Amino acid sequence: MLERVGHTPLLRMERVGREYPTAEFYAKAEWFNPGGSVKDRAALSMIREGERTGALRPGKTILDATSGNTGIAYAMIGAALGYPVMLCLPSNASAERKRILSAYGADIILTAADEGSDGAIRRARRIHASSPQRYFYPDQYSNPANWQAHYHTTALEIWEQTEHSVTHFVAGLGTSGTFVGTARRLKELNPEIQCISLQPDEAFHGLEGWKHMASALVPVIYDARVADRDLVIQTEDAYRMAKRLAREEAMLVSPSAAAALVGCLQVAASLDQNKHERAVIVTIFADAAEKYLNERFWDESEGS
Repeated sequence: MLERVGHTPLLRMERVGREYPTAEFYAKAEWFNPGGSVKDRAALSMIREGERTGALRPGKTILDATSGNTGIAYAMIGAALGYPVMLCLPSNASAERKRILSAYGADIILTAADEGSDGAIRRARRIHASSPQRYFYPDQYSNPANWQAHYHTTALEIWEQTEHSVTHFVAGLGTSGTFVGTARRLKELNPEIQCISLQPDEAFHGLEGWKHMASALVPVIYDARVADRDLVIQTEDAYRMAKRLAREEAMLVSPSAAAALVGCLQVAASLDQNKHERAVIVTIFADAAEKYLNERFWDESEGS
């Protein structure tokens, strides 16, 4: 099972973005990972590093805070390797996420919805501090093995799958591991590649897994210097794009994945069309839509 983590397809948008004739748009379809999201990469990297250093060994419980996808990855990997898993999760996480975690056998501790992922982080820290010998606390927001997973895998896959032609890399910020690790490696492969980070436009938003850095606990692994630009995305634009992707590209993706493509279109709009500036813009579709189909925006008309 764990050998299936990574090596996800790179999909080209055939219809969305046609208004930008000099740009090509691609996305890594991370729902092809066995746990269903990009977070399989980081979770596996942190767990393997824990085993390598001896911080994780039989008898210990994997403990961390999550908004959902990393928790699912921990639970899946824990089940595969025989480690119990305890997760601190905001109580407003989708019912589908909670059911998946329970199905894998994870112990779930729900935290205050209005505190978001920050509240879950604080709770995980307290639990670990109370009994550090009992838990392996990878702390995805501070663990360099998080971004290193993407430095060693995601970036190289993009480089090879675009036949070294990628000109722009665009990704949202949550733990920031996906963006920081991928961007660092791509910059080493070609310093001319533009790396653009994305975040929600306000603290209260509907982009699951993303952080509004100005109002959140900033992850230790986040390095703002890696980004050539940082753009903000409105939740409503992501919702509209999610429906558009389903109907025009046959891609049923999460709001955060759709938000990433909104960011790509913003980048394309900034290209100098008069100079026929060509671009190969690559982003990450973190997961598919199955865990989000109960959200109301799917049923709302475009004008509402």
